[in-house]
Amino acid sequence: MALPVNINELVHGKVVEWERLEFKAGWNPEAILHSICAFANDLNNWGGGYIIVGVEAVNGVPQFPPRGLPLATIDDIQGELINICYKIQPNYLPITQPCIIDGRHILVIWAPAGDMRPYSGPSTLGNDARRQYYIRTGSRSIVAQGANHARLIELTAKVPFDDRINQQAQLNDLDLGLIREFLQEVRSELFDESVSIPFPELCRQMQIARGPVEYLRPVNAGLMFFNREPHKFFNRAWIELAIHPDDTGRNFITETFKGPLHHQIRNCLAYLKTNVIQTEVRKITGQAQSRTFSNYPFNALEEVISNAVYHKSYAEEAPIEIQVFPDKITVLSYPGPMPPITNVDLQQRRVVSRAYRNRRIGDFLKELALTEGKSTGFPIIRDAMVENGNPEPVFYTDHEMVLFMVTIPCHPDLQGTKSITKLLTMTGTKLTKDVIDQIFKKGVDMQAISDLFDMDTGEFNNEIRERLRAGKLTKSLTKMPDIIDYLEKEKSRTELMGFLGLENQTLNFNNNIKPLINYGFIEMTLPDKRKSGYQQYRLTEKGKKLLKQ
Repeated sequence: MALPVNINELVHGKVVEWERLEFKAGWNPEAILHSICAFANDLNNWGGGYIIVGVEAVNGVPQFPPRGLPLATIDDIQGELINICYKIQPNYLPITQPCIIDGRHILVIWAPAGDMRPYSGPSTLGNDARRQYYIRTGSRSIVAQGANHARLIELTAKVPFDDRINQQAQLNDLDLGLIREFLQEVRSELFDESVSIPFPELCRQMQIARGPVEYLRPVNAGLMFFNREPHKFFNRAWIELAIHPDDTGRNFITETFKGPLHHQIRNCLAYLKTNVIQTEVRKITGQAQSRTFSNYPFNALEEVISNAVYHKSYAEEAPIEIQVFPDKITVLSYPGPMPPITNVDLQQRRVVSRAYRNRRIGDFLKELALTEGKSTGFPIIRDAMVENGNPEPVFYTDHEMVLFMVTIPCHPDLQGTKSITKLLTMTGTKLTKDVIDQIFKKGVDMQAISDLFDMDTGEFNNEIRERLRAGKLTKSLTKMPDIIDYLEKEKSRTELMGFLGLENQTLNFNNNIKPLINYGFIEMTLPDKRKSGYQQYRLTEKGKKLLKQ
């Protein structure tokens, strides 16, 4: 594999610091193994280092022309290198490139900083080897002891997955447009500078790329937010949504939300707001002000979904799963909460975590105001549910803490999704008495009637007619039968308002006519010329169907 550096400049120390170079006159597997381990541990965050085999050094100074390696031995050396590197724990393999300098064959071994530090290797390739942690000090590879050992463990043992360098990605996998969009949204001063500073420097300043100059690479969190298809680097890193019209589990609608993590959250929430969340305004007896409530409080859903994105493991190939049922929404992510939190702890009002799985993801989400951190998520969700009149949310993890599930119960007066017929039509479900019961469960309102007359009611016409006659119409429907009858022929707005005994004002029109237009019972004769003096209103096919009923 070709290295992303100029080899001639590399061996002369022009593109990397001398501390990151080690020269070997010949193949010395034990010493080279120790140096690879030391570069992988990267105690000083230099970005790893290079071992150049075939170049002798005197007091650290390379001698030219190089001694070189016999061409016939280079393949054998590379094979042996792989074998000895399997002795490093966790697994680690450097990158090699044979090349020619001054007419001599050499082998360059590149050992970038590892993502799974600390690394250990055997003290010898013999049978009596002890496992040791190796680090670089100056131009030497030594065993980490005392304070250096403690520092290695402290600095490297807790590198979160989202803050690790992604060795499979290139710097150009980061999208400048997404980066500038983020900087503009959070009102960073770096937004104005981003048009003039070099792209690598911009990525460094945002800490979404790390590594030496010759091998600058994105960190995982950078790819999750600033690449348009992060699932190519993190398998199944998306949100899967399923909406069920009933509890049978046979028919449902699915949507998958991909892209940058913050786009996933917002697109998913927008879809739920359009297709699931419904809001009602209800007058309370004895009070001047009416009460507005929803089947699901939006800010509770926003907090639940944002926290699922924040705390899931992107090293695991499992999406976030959201299931919408008539009476609840469940949000499932993997794995469970960080130890020592248990299922018992989740039942408390506030759950305090001592460690976060994804510190960089959390930072970005907080900048975008999609989450607050500071262990505020549970109180926000609980308070939103109480304020909206929903039952208590349920937080659950299993004994092994493999999964984390949040259940958001529906408001008891608004069970069902925003548009029942949309789900039924898309899933191929036929109209049944159970479906009619579900539609009429929340009373005879505009949505219920619209749901019914979007469907082929067929044999259930008489039953629906009786339900409509017996049901108590909501305020928005009290004049609906009269309007439908009157519009058997096209009428102007002035005629409609006069028929209803109301002044031809926008407020009266919006309260009495516009809902019938929104739900598809009435349409304009000139929809492209809404303010035309020739504008009239007529029944749609759905309106004509209702007229027959």
